[in-house]
Amino acid sequence: MKTLLIRNARIRDDQDLQDIWMEEGVIRKIGSGLSAGADREIDCKGRVVLPGLVEGHIHPDKAFLEERKPNVSGTLEEAIKNTGELKAEYTYEDVYARSEKVLKWAIAKGTTVMRAHPDVDHIEKLMGVEVLLELKEVYKDKIDLQIVVFPQEGILKSEGTLERMEEGILMGADVVGGCPYNEKTLEDSIRHLELVFDLAKKHELPLDLHVDFADHTEDPRYLLTDRICDLTIERGMQGRVTLGHVTTLGSLDLEEASLLFAKIAHAGITIMPLPATDVYLNGRNDEKNVRRGMAPVRQMLEHGVNVAFASNNIRNAFTPFGNANLLLIGYLLAETQFMGSAEQQRAVLDMITYNAAKCLGIEETYGIAEGKKADLVVFDSLKLSDVIQDQPIANYVIKAGRVIVEQSMNRTVE
Repeated sequence: MKTLLIRNARIRDDQDLQDIWMEEGVIRKIGSGLSAGADREIDCKGRVVLPGLVEGHIHPDKAFLEERKPNVSGTLEEAIKNTGELKAEYTYEDVYARSEKVLKWAIAKGTTVMRAHPDVDHIEKLMGVEVLLELKEVYKDKIDLQIVVFPQEGILKSEGTLERMEEGILMGADVVGGCPYNEKTLEDSIRHLELVFDLAKKHELPLDLHVDFADHTEDPRYLLTDRICDLTIERGMQGRVTLGHVTTLGSLDLEEASLLFAKIAHAGITIMPLPATDVYLNGRNDEKNVRRGMAPVRQMLEHGVNVAFASNNIRNAFTPFGNANLLLIGYLLAETQFMGSAEQQRAVLDMITYNAAKCLGIEETYGIAEGKKADLVVFDSLKLSDVIQDQPIANYVIKAGRVIVEQSMNRTVE
């Protein structure tokens, strides 16, 4: 199919319904009552059309492990321990099957771009990277996949990990990862940061780090965002650094947090809350008034920080929930961050579309505008501000101007 026309699309709540004409995988025309013909025409009947959703942080290689070894304490420490033990039993076929299932679920929910974080360490070695590189090729017509070399077990305390990360990059990985809190000392955590910044600079790649994943400020290994801002500016990496979790920011006092948020915005760093994991693992020692354990999203947006959010894990020791549905994660974020107004709920959608696209460095080709890639999703909702609470199905998922998912739901109420 070379041309596709979708009619009567709701692309903004404050705008009339629009038609979108696509040719050879690119949006060519947008307007009301377009006269252009097409190989296929779809009438949206006022339903919401968004650019394809962007899953900015997920671990397909660790999906569906909860039933094999449950996280009884519900803590980050046990999640890392259990997963490390399970990784020793991985086979290529097992990792491929679980990862492919995540991709299929995500595509069916409207995701057309994904950044995956397979572990690279002395246990899993490069198996996860190899699997995802294969899946990247197999599914290239359905989803754009960025691959992060992620040192879950640390670098200094996991022998050979830095060398494996570089090998993964030479194999075709797209992003340098990091996990400085999983080192034994603050000095090692800082050295961890320096090593991954060096690696990113050497290969001219972006950085995506797991950092400051705590609900307190007692351990300095979980207070590195300020130092990362300095490194980002010193190394000239503004706009190319992403920080996942960053839940410790919610434990800072208001004045200190405000200064840091301004610094994050100045450094061009994207903050990536991971609500399903952050809410589940944090606050475990609280006996009353249990903390939400998330980075303060609204306050960061007010300071001009680029904020996105993502699924992180699917049914494992870190997060025993999930179905690769970003709208469900958005509902959790909106509830826990008091984002209930129509404007705020549209902002939540921006976090898994335009904000996430900026994070992944694809904003030049992404979006609903003439000349952009024709990656779209038609949701069974009539207003953008209702999508998060409607939790609609994706009636059509369009990749490069081609319908790759088509589904509907029949409702009968007597």
